[in-house]
Amino acid sequence: MKSVTSGTPGKPRLTTSAMIASIAAEGQKTKPAPFGHALVELARSRPEVVGLTADLGKYTDLHIFAKQFPDRYYQMGMAEQLLYGAASGMAAEGFMPFATTYAVFASRRAYDFIHQTIAEEDRNVKIVCALPGLTSGYGPSHQAAEDLALFRAMPNMTVIDPCDAHEIEQIVPAIAAHHGPVYMRLLRGQVPLVLDEYNYQFSLGRASLIRDGQDVLIISSGIMTMRALEAAKELAGDSVDVAVLHVPTIKPLDHGAILREAAKPCRLVVVAENHTIIGGLGEAIAALLMRSGVHPAFRQIALPDEFLAAGALTTLHDRYGISTAEVTRQIKGWLR
Repeated sequence: MKSVTSGTPGKPRLTTSAMIASIAAEGQKTKPAPFGHALVELARSRPEVVGLTADLGKYTDLHIFAKQFPDRYYQMGMAEQLLYGAASGMAAEGFMPFATTYAVFASRRAYDFIHQTIAEEDRNVKIVCALPGLTSGYGPSHQAAEDLALFRAMPNMTVIDPCDAHEIEQIVPAIAAHHGPVYMRLLRGQVPLVLDEYNYQFSLGRASLIRDGQDVLIISSGIMTMRALEAAKELAGDSVDVAVLHVPTIKPLDHGAILREAAKPCRLVVVAENHTIIGGLGEAIAALLMRSGVHPAFRQIALPDEFLAAGALTTLHDRYGISTAEVTRQIKGWLR
């Protein structure tokens, strides 16, 4: 959306962009374009790395790569099926494509092309997609509330939902070291820094206990790990001791870590995700617990099974229960 003027003399111009709105709170530490900068660093030592996008280089931070490696950057236009078909062909010739677009376009518009030309052929393509879950205010056309469910169902596909800039910087070389197709949710622009304070290290396929606690275990991915850590601090003021298990790799799941933490007695287990309640991390963990005979008190914080509204992100996050205040309120209610 373009800048708009308030219309009142003497008042500053108001700028709004629901499309590229930051998820960072006011005053929160951020880092600019961690994916773009990490990909540049990777490409310096990996000449097979190429970047492709469907008219969204600026909005997936791939323009940073394009500036450094213009001869390895491919602008495919507004044709996501072509984008991923070409990426598959390039991978077949020994390149390592990082192909970016919005999550809605990869998961809905180009799904069959990804399924048939990348996943079935087990091609070494990294699918990196911005605006995951409810990180856009533009309504259902741009809100990828079901992307994890769709890509989890695709054989051969590794699925990753990073929390912050610190983790994204580590994920880029990690998925390059992994041979095979990867779907990675992307946080772009000014991305919060959260996990650096916890000496966190990403490991593909591994969950990480960020903090321990006796009363509640929050199992989370993506931006909901940030919310979980914030809620844990709020709940500590009410003498509620909260553990947070961060699960950045949605597929394959770290069964051992999840079962070990969920089996600890006398803890409420809450799965928090920026995704529809259908088919994502929550249902994956619920199925794992049921199959394994582990039966804690279990709740889910997730987006509802409906088409979401358009509007300001802070308002939408409150409305749909994924803001820090709402996560805190829901957990308090379940503990009564």
